[in-house]
Amino acid sequence: MFVYTVRSAKLKWFLLFLLCAAAVGAFFWFSSGNKPAASDGAISLKAGDAAERLAFISQFGWDVKEDPLEVAEVIIPSEFDEVYEKYNEIQKDQNLDLSLYSGKRVKRWTYAVRNYPGYETQEDVVQISLLIYEGLVIGGDVCSTELNGFMHGFDFPTAQESTGSTQQAS
Repeated sequence: MFVYTVRSAKLKWFLLFLLCAAAVGAFFWFSSGNKPAASDGAISLKAGDAAERLAFISQFGWDVKEDPLEVAEVIIPSEFDEVYEKYNEIQKDQNLDLSLYSGKRVKRWTYAVRNYPGYETQEDVVQISLLIYEGLVIGGDVCSTELNGFMHGFDFPTAQESTGSTQQAS
């Protein structure tokens, strides 16, 4: 017969070690690193290639021309001025936050929207822009290029919004 005894001090240290290991594991499990905060995970933020970018856009009900109007590199400023603060408010309303990417170089992909209510016949007037970092959407907007145009998040406008209550661009 084999008998092994454990002192209570050793048992306490072992349990403390397990508790710390569980805490560290939980931290890594729940931390998002430097990724956008998609609150419920229902929206895929993948945008590493053309198919993923178009799939991202279609999640919101938008119909766009497949070829982008523009692809540009943008540097998210280290310190936000008033304009960037307002723009980041649009992002925060979408559960995204550009302040997490301060100083980072990102790509902006801009597409022409074909099905914006009231603008279906006006080509390239309404555009959707995606800000992409390491293959994920970190921000973006839908806007019109008209002189007193509008700008808002990715959500498809309701009938009330498309009649003029969307946020005006500065």
